[in-house]
This record gives sequence, structure tokens and C-alpha cells, in this order.
Amino acid sequence: MIRFIRRLVRLVVPYRKDLSLAWSTIKGRKGGFVGSFVAIAAGSAVITACGILLMSGLSTGVTPERYSGTTVVLSAEQSYWLDESSEVRYSERVTLPADKVAAVAAVPGVQSAVGDIDVQVSVVTQDGHTVGGPDGFPVFGHGWSGAALGPFTVGTGKAPSAADEVVLDADLAARAHLSPGATVRLVVGSIASSYRVVGIAEPPAGGLARQSAVFLTDEQARKLSGRPDRVDAIGVSAASGVGAGELAKRITAAVPGLVAHTGAERGDVEFLDVGDARSLVVESSASFGGTMVLIVVFVVASTLALSVQQRRRELALLRAIGATPKQIHWMIGAEMTLVSLAGAVVGMIPGIVLAFGMREVFILADAMPPDFRMEIGWVPFLASLVLCMVSARLGGWMVARRVAKVSPVEALGDAAIEPKKLGWVRLAIGVLLIPLGLLLTLNNVAVSGDSAADTAASAVLLFVVSVGCIGPLLFRGAIAVFGKRLNRQSTAHGFLAQANARANSRRLSTAATPLAMGVTLAAVQVFGASTTIAASQEQMEAGLRADHVLTASSGAGVSPEVVDAVRGVPGVSVVTPVARMQVLLTFPSEDSTATKVYAAQGVTPDRLSDTMDLQTIDGDTAQLQGETVALSRVVAETVKAKIGKTVDLRLGDGTVVKPKVVATYERGLGFGDVTLPNDLVVAHTTARVDAAVLVKAADGTDKKAFDGALRSALDRYPTVKVGDQDAFQSAPGSGGSGDWALNLLFQTVLLGYIAIAVVNTLVMSTAARVREFAMLQLIGAKPDQIRSMMNGEARIVTFSALLFGLLATAPPLIGMSEGLTKSPVPSVSVLGLVVIVAITVALSWGSIAMATRFAMRPAPVDAIGGRE
Repeated sequence: MIRFIRRLVRLVVPYRKDLSLAWSTIKGRKGGFVGSFVAIAAGSAVITACGILLMSGLSTGVTPERYSGTTVVLSAEQSYWLDESSEVRYSERVTLPADKVAAVAAVPGVQSAVGDIDVQVSVVTQDGHTVGGPDGFPVFGHGWSGAALGPFTVGTGKAPSAADEVVLDADLAARAHLSPGATVRLVVGSIASSYRVVGIAEPPAGGLARQSAVFLTDEQARKLSGRPDRVDAIGVSAASGVGAGELAKRITAAVPGLVAHTGAERGDVEFLDVGDARSLVVESSASFGGTMVLIVVFVVASTLALSVQQRRRELALLRAIGATPKQIHWMIGAEMTLVSLAGAVVGMIPGIVLAFGMREVFILADAMPPDFRMEIGWVPFLASLVLCMVSARLGGWMVARRVAKVSPVEALGDAAIEPKKLGWVRLAIGVLLIPLGLLLTLNNVAVSGDSAADTAASAVLLFVVSVGCIGPLLFRGAIAVFGKRLNRQSTAHGFLAQANARANSRRLSTAATPLAMGVTLAAVQVFGASTTIAASQEQMEAGLRADHVLTASSGAGVSPEVVDAVRGVPGVSVVTPVARMQVLLTFPSEDSTATKVYAAQGVTPDRLSDTMDLQTIDGDTAQLQGETVALSRVVAETVKAKIGKTVDLRLGDGTVVKPKVVATYERGLGFGDVTLPNDLVVAHTTARVDAAVLVKAADGTDKKAFDGALRSALDRYPTVKVGDQDAFQSAPGSGGSGDWALNLLFQTVLLGYIAIAVVNTLVMSTAARVREFAMLQLIGAKPDQIRSMMNGEARIVTFSALLFGLLATAPPLIGMSEGLTKSPVPSVSVLGLVVIVAITVALSWGSIAMATRFAMRPAPVDAIGGRE
């Protein structure tokens, strides 16, 4: 082990003499190393940003407010652990039995233990004005005993002692213009009740920044929660001399089924969105960071390959005068150590800026609360430094292999011209990956469900790697077939562009391969998303048949009582309440089990197709009663579920059920992949309410009269609003947009890095041709002719990158569309295609034009005598 570690360190840290030689070569060839430096610096920025996000997710969050006076906060397990390091957060709050409070209070070292209850409410003043929390945050109702967790103290008035009495926090009372003696309506779900304000509570020292609080009697709070025998959390104060960590261990050892939180983690219990954000940030930044490390290795290796190719004569001469393969290896490795060290350090500052920019996108996507704190420590910077240096060293080793193993005599011969043949290993890998990618794409013929779409989408990576391996052959073929059509042979510049491209296809492919990779990844992202969104929108528009959609203006949901009220409106034909949550479905997968998260809805089965047509394939949704479930075709095929069989589900609050499958349907993208009975879903949501209510009028009903009667029936529900079909998609729990936005964020960062690599490579390959341009000018070529020649080469590069990039995109998109919609034709956005082509053209043409002008700046007589 010690020998292995020593060799690993030597791989990254060369001897002093190697560094001295490397520094000399870098000083003599500054321009040749700029490309590698830029690639590493950009990679360092992205890796640093991911590291900062990861560290923030692991160690920070939001400071607790109402729980700021506690030592330990106890909750139920809010996650389902797939393994020791991977978890899935439940979408609803998991509560605790109320009798746990007494058990915790009996643990030695506990001074007090208080069970806390959260009930989201809307505050409506006498003039009908609804007052929310600060900056749009919600208002929560609690039992008065929970005031001790802040602690809150009564500044004016008294504590509540009757069911119709309430105490408001000072900021809420001021904004609502309420004082003791006033009357206020509190809306829980959709039900409004009048309360008399008896006191104003002063919050703890830090105040309330992301909530407002109202306090009721404990009994009334339990009644409004709908769970009188449950509590959301238990706040614990430690006895004198007992530390938080020690007390947490004592409690969890004495009382099973509890998760203890101390310090900043207490905020995760108080604010579920914070815990969800921490989990999402850690998972996504770790996954994307790992992907970026692989991309950095690839890009750096590609840049180094071009750099080494431009130094063929120099390296061949070193081999000819006696340099050993090992010395060549160590020289290139030492160069990469110095360049990567400088590049990694320079990229750290932009990495901080990028991390905060990504944080803003997380916030806009509702995946992170606005007050989520970022942690900037030394760990992300050290990790970025080490990863960039190891990546560069690995890339240097890969490109040095061929140069180092060639004999001295062959080296001088090879240096004169560009090598034509590819290594057999590289050729074999590139050729074999194409049928493997096609096999994955066609996998949905044998494997149905969302696994088919997943494997088809992952095939794009195989095609990208294949293009990278056999790029010279592909681009040589493209030049032979399309070169004459892209450049007129009757002109000198057209002939030269064609001849240059044909003679230097390896150099051309080195420049065009990253561009093709960017085209492929961008097209899969854009057209994959457009296919999914178009299918989802089409299914929802085709299946939603309600005339009106009822939702809550406060976002708190619609109470079940509203459904009964609407059913009594004259002219109503069908009323369908819709509750939403996320569920975990566990199913056999090969030799083990797999668990996936799916969007679920709860509906009533009575004439469901009149308001929501799921396009039933098999079974009958009218049987959705008790512990039953209907699954979309994609999910049913994924989990191999049959009508009459049971499936293993974990509901949004972690409750395990085994419902019987009674139907399968097609429109899962539009309405959710899992459909359950409405009462089952509502009973396991945090607020015990529906997300929306669908209303269908009877045939022949006068629309104007019906609308008036419906709105009149809803007058006593101040937070319920009547909307059209668009309101159904925006109802709470519809989800999807945030995930898509985050996916777009990471793809944008990835494509941005690839764009930098493309520009970098094109500039390097073009700027290295100073002597070639000088020679052409000395034998009579005009600068405009040389620029026209380079425009011809740019046409070849652009066309080839678009051709192979889009060809590599087609099979995965066809497989993805077939797996999700049973149609082999994906939805291709014309605007998206135009943007991809425009960006490709701009990157290619702009980079080559800029580098050409730079390379032609020296006088031809001076440039022809310069070094390579």
C-alpha cells in the first residue's frame, strides 16, 4: 500500500529536475500551452462551483427560528434510504406519535420536551384582505405550548385559553393592523373560522424571516391539524451541564424511532423545504461534479493531443538524440503538473461566481429557498486543485504514450507528415461502440417502460465517445463526399481548403470532435425535453374534460368540504377532487430490488372519464376504492405489474401500502404515473387537502347561470378560486418544471464548458499555422485568399460537426420517444434546431476567423523564419 501511494504521488508530483526542464519548455512555448491552461482553468471553475454547492448542502442550510430556543429537535425519519449513502426525501411531513413526548421527557438530561404542531393557515381581516407571511412565506398555526420553543413571550394581552382565541406574532399583527380585542378569520385549507385576538407574541431574538406564527390552544391546534394523536416534531431543552450531542445520543438510544437534530440541522425539521433542498443540492452537485471530472479529462486530453501533435518535430528530435520513452513521459507529465497547477488556481475565483450563479437558478426553479446559505471553505478548492492536476496528468500520460513508444528513426519520419492510421485499440473501441449504442437504443423492443427510455437516452454517450475515437476516419469520409460540394474547386482558395482538410484530417477531427459532442449533447437535451413536454401537454389537453378547475389562491389546497358544497350546485354533473403527492414504488429488478419516485394523484372513481380521461388500456378505473391503484403503461411495464396483482408503495409520508392494480392507462405524462383513491392520498398528505377540484356541468346547462351559481356557492370559502384548464397544470404538486430547470442548468454549464473547449481547440489548431500562412503569402497568395481558404475549412468543420452530431442524436431520441410515447418520432423544436445550428456556426466560424487574423499579423518574411 505504501509503495502504491508513493507511486501515485510521483504520478502527480515530478522530481525537481523534471519541473525545471518543463518550466524551460513552457517559457519557450507559451502559446502552445495556453490551450491546456484555458481548458484546465474552465474545468477548475466548474468543479469548484460543484464543490461549494456540495459543501453547502452538507454543512449549511437555514437558521432555525421557532426552534431557536431548543437544544435538540426530534423528528421522524423524513427520508427513505436506498442504501447507506443514497436517500430519497418523502414529499410529505412524516409525523410522530404524541405519546413519544412523555417518553422523551423521561430521558435523563432532558429539562423539558414539547410536541409541536404546524397547521398552515391564511389570515383574513374583517375587510376581506388576506395577510401572508413576510416576503410571501406562509403563516402557520401552533399550540400555545409550542411558544416555549422560540421562546415566544406575550408582549400585549394574554395567552389563548378558549377554542376561539388566538395570539399573533408582533410582525403579523402589525401588517394586518390587528390588536387585542379584534376579530380575525383564520382559513385552514378552505374552511374559515372567526377568532378573537387576545394577545401579541414577541418572537425570539432573531425574529421570523420565513414564516409568521399564530398560536391557538393546544386542543384547538390538534383539532385543526386533523391528527390529534400526532405531533410534527418534539423540541427538547437540555438540563444544565448536558451538551446537545450527548443529549441527542441519550434520547435516540432510549426512545426508538426518532431522528435527532442539533445546530443548523434543526432548521431542516422546522422548514421541510430546507431539508429537501439540502438533499437535492448534495445529490445533484455530486453527480454533476463527477461527470465534469470525466469531461475535463476528455477535453484536456484532446487539447494535449493537439498540442503534442504540433510539437511532433521537437519530440521526434528528442527521441532521435537519445531521450528515452520514460523521459518523454516525465517531461510531458511535469509540463502538465505546472500548467494544471496554475490553471486550477486561476479557475477557482470564477468558480465562486459560478456557484452563486447556480444558486440563483436553484432558487428560481423553487429547488432551494432564497435564504439558503452558501458555505465557502477550503475543501472545494483543494478538491478542485487535486482533481484538475490528476486529470491533466492522466491526460498527459494518455497522449504521451504514442510519442514515447515510437523508435527514434520512425519518430523523425512520422514528424514530417500527419500520421494517417489510427491505433487499433482506438479504432476497435470506436467501431464497437456504434452497434452497442444502437443496441441500447433498440432496447425498448425487449425492455419496456421507463427503463427503455433511460437506456436509449444513455446511448448518446456511447455515440459521442465513438465519434471521438474514430473522428479522423469519419471526417476524412465527410471531406471526400461533401468537400467538393462545400468548396468550389475552380477557385484557388476552394482547392486549398479541400486539399488542406484532406491532408490534415486528424487535425481537423481534433478541432471538430468537441464541436460535434456539443451538438449531440445540446440536441439530446433540447429535443428530449421538447418531446417529453409536448407529449405531457398533448396528453393533458386531450384528457382534461372538466369545465372548471378549483384551486386555492393561497397555495394551501382545497378542503374536502368544498367538494360536497360544489356537488349541490344546480347543473353540476361530475365533481372530481384531485390530490397529489410523490410515491416510492419498489419492484424486483434482476437479482435485487429497485425503488423509483413517481408522481401520484388521488381521484374519486365516479364517472372519472367525464372530467379526466386517462385513456384506460386494461382494467377499470371505476374500481379505485380502498387499497387499489391504477398505473400508467410506462410504469406497469417497468415494474411488470399485472391487473389483479399488488405492488409495493410508500406514500408521501412514508406509509407502506400494497394496493392491488385495477387498471393501466396511457396518459401518465399528463396526469401522473400512479393514480390512487382520493381518500387514501388525502389522508397521507401534510395538510389533508386536495390540490384541485374538477367540475363538469351537465349537458344543456346555461353556462352563465352555472358560473354564477358556482361562484355563489364558493363565497364562504375565501381562498378558493375558479379557473380554467390551465389552472390544473399550475395547481400545487404538479411539479416537473423545477426538475427540468435544474437539468437545463447543468446542461448549460456543461455545454458552456464544451463551447470553451471548442473555441480553445479551434484557435489552437488555426493559430499554429503561422508559417503555413506566411509561406502562402510569399508565393503569391493574398490575405483575402487565405481568409477565404480558412472560411472553406470552417464550412467543412461546421458541416461535419453538425452532420455527425445530429446523426449521433437521432437513435437516442427515437428510442426515448418510443419508450415514452410509443411513437418513434420525437418532437423536434424548430427554434431549438435553429439555435443549435446558429451557435455551432458562430463558434466554428468565429474562432477560426479570429485565430486566422491573429496568425497573419506577423510579416510573412519574419514569420517564415520563426519557430513552430
